[in-house]
Amino acid sequence: MIRVAVVDDHPLVRVGFGVLIRSCEDLEFVGEAATGTGAVELARLEHPDVMLMDVRMPELNGIDATRRITTDPATASTRVLVLTTFDLDEYAYGALRAGASGFLLKDTAPEELLDAIRVIAGGDSLLAPTTTRRLIAEFVRRVPADNGPPPDLAQLTDRETEVLVAVARGSSNVEIAAELFMSYATAKTHVSRLLTKLDARDRAQLVVIAYETGLVQRGGNRPGTGG
Repeated sequence: MIRVAVVDDHPLVRVGFGVLIRSCEDLEFVGEAATGTGAVELARLEHPDVMLMDVRMPELNGIDATRRITTDPATASTRVLVLTTFDLDEYAYGALRAGASGFLLKDTAPEELLDAIRVIAGGDSLLAPTTTRRLIAEFVRRVPADNGPPPDLAQLTDRETEVLVAVARGSSNVEIAAELFMSYATAKTHVSRLLTKLDARDRAQLVVIAYETGLVQRGGNRPGTGG
């Protein structure tokens, strides 16, 4: 059972998402909050597997709430799925750098939202439809790094570097295996090693690293990841 919480300052949005989540046998709705502060408190109280997070909210915005949740050992297991719109690019990219595991547009189809929750809960990938890939590419081009020096890529093997580039371009493990002529299991192992070596929370963070280290040129290949 995947435990899901919803954070949004609009009551109707919270109600709608709650009804949708409760309609699925494999999902459990564990609470809601209307502010970023409430989101942090909810994460500490209920420890949801996935939290749907709005960006613009009173008291504490979704970016800062995401950072507090993902960096606190008591709540770091909660994976944040940011709900955004096209006019929130800097905010959404900030949430990614704060530890969010994926993005979804608020007007997405209900089935896609439910699939996104399951993907994020599984920890296998950043949800990356074409729109999200374009958004992340734009975020990286426009937003300067502010989290200190990027990781050292010298510790990676040539093969791991190739896999990291493929992840940043939006390739799934299946696609990586085909592109680099390896088995699916080998591709998955390489991605796992990258997460460990680069101290990345998930594939979303690998995308950020690939761009901020210059491994993938800004404004060039579109980043994002899939399962």
